[in-house]
Amino acid sequence: MAFRSKEMVKKIMKKIGGEKNLNPGVKESLKKSLPESKVVMSRAHRGIYAGRHIQFGNQVSEKGGNKTRRNWKPNVQEKRLFSYILDRHIRVKVTTHALRCIDKAGGIDEYLLKTPYKKMDTEMGLLWKSKIEKMYQELGNMEVVFFPQEEENKLAEEFKEMRIEQRVARRDARRIAYGWSRKVAQIEEASEDGEANHHEELVANS
Repeated sequence: MAFRSKEMVKKIMKKIGGEKNLNPGVKESLKKSLPESKVVMSRAHRGIYAGRHIQFGNQVSEKGGNKTRRNWKPNVQEKRLFSYILDRHIRVKVTTHALRCIDKAGGIDEYLLKTPYKKMDTEMGLLWKSKIEKMYQELGNMEVVFFPQEEENKLAEEFKEMRIEQRVARRDARRIAYGWSRKVAQIEEASEDGEANHHEELVANS
């Protein structure tokens, strides 16, 4: 399936009724925002391939030098990538080259934001890029509210009480499941003391 920028521009022009309805300079900017790749295989539209697509060439024999046509397909993996802006995992098919690019950028969100539209040569990549940009724009327009110190202390106390209730519930569940003895009581006390010390360290560091 061809994914040509010229064909996409023609389709857009047909939908809007021709170039006469465009302002000067819009067509050139539209071409810049569309992918430059000439041909992209059809399954690449359902993933993020980062420019890696099927290649064609010849397989040359060692003895006679006979050439046989063959193709090279990219190494495609199905991965679950976590998006911080969407606060969930994205299941997408990516190439190993795209995974290295994502790791280098610092995550799927940063990769989609840093990659320009003209280099994003798959439909799924364009879709996720537009979603991420829209979410970032909405977050940028939100107001940031800071709580006073009294409210923060109150929230910290409520969080501490909630942690205590959770520990008591886990202790009761262990007693019901495994029974109660002096050794079990010692283990529970040690685990509770460790959790309390860890929580105090977190509060002190914050």
